[in-house]
Amino acid sequence: MSKKISSVIIYISILSAVTFWGFSFIWTNSLLQQGFPVYSLVFFRMLFAAIILSIVSFTARKIEKVDKKDYGWFLLLVLLEPFIYFLGETFGLQILNSPTISSIIISTIPLFAMIAGIVFYKERVGLINVLGIIITLPGILLVVFEKGGISVDHYIGILLLFVAVFAAVGYSVVVKRLAGKYNSYTIVTYQHSLGALYFLPFFLFSDLQSLSLDMFTWSVLSPLLFLAILCSCVAFILFINSIKVLGVARANIFTTLVPAISAIGAFLLGHEDMSFRKALGIAIVIAGVIIAQWQKKSAKELAD
Repeated sequence: MSKKISSVIIYISILSAVTFWGFSFIWTNSLLQQGFPVYSLVFFRMLFAAIILSIVSFTARKIEKVDKKDYGWFLLLVLLEPFIYFLGETFGLQILNSPTISSIIISTIPLFAMIAGIVFYKERVGLINVLGIIITLPGILLVVFEKGGISVDHYIGILLLFVAVFAAVGYSVVVKRLAGKYNSYTIVTYQHSLGALYFLPFFLFSDLQSLSLDMFTWSVLSPLLFLAILCSCVAFILFINSIKVLGVARANIFTTLVPAISAIGAFLLGHEDMSFRKALGIAIVIAGVIIAQWQKKSAKELAD
């Protein structure tokens, strides 16, 4: 496979991953609006994803044996994401009750991931890459504040979302280490299987008694399955493969597209309008991401 084709596949992969994550805010908010318990939401998302991933990974013989010395890294990986990340994101979204504001906070991940990539893996980030990230910020603000401003009184929700941000950055740092040794199927299958176990005690002690089979209507099951299959199974496999090639900083830059995708998704589903101001913000974000991916080619690459 040529280098150009490989690059195209990687970019399609990371764009697909962030598209699914953009819609995740809409599907999660839908479940919360229906009164579906938070711990149940995350537990069943992890459980469904773990079952699907286990069937696919073992059937395709993609699961690799984990060395004992890496047990701690896998446990840390799962602690950061899904455990801490989803607690922060889900409770933060529940308090704020705004997929847009929540996605804008989550979109600050690239800023911190860039620093983490430089510190932990000596990744090279040029001035043009930093400029690209900076350019996305006014675009994101146009998307979020397209009605002239949003009053935010729920500071605990914002704090929880930033906890999710730092957990995601830590996850990227750890997964970069593991991705050099294990394939994405192994990492994601263990991630969600252990994630379901992490959330099981919270589900049993907090939500089990109040849960009934009548709650599992199609309006609940459909977003749960979308979250499990698309946002957990598919998106994380694609994201891990992208991190292997692009690195922590450049892969996470694409998460700045999440608010724009959430806005587009809300528009397509008839939940929100698409104003000129919002469309302009989306265009600026896309331009910033493109600029942030620019890399100076070596003489050898130019010759090829």
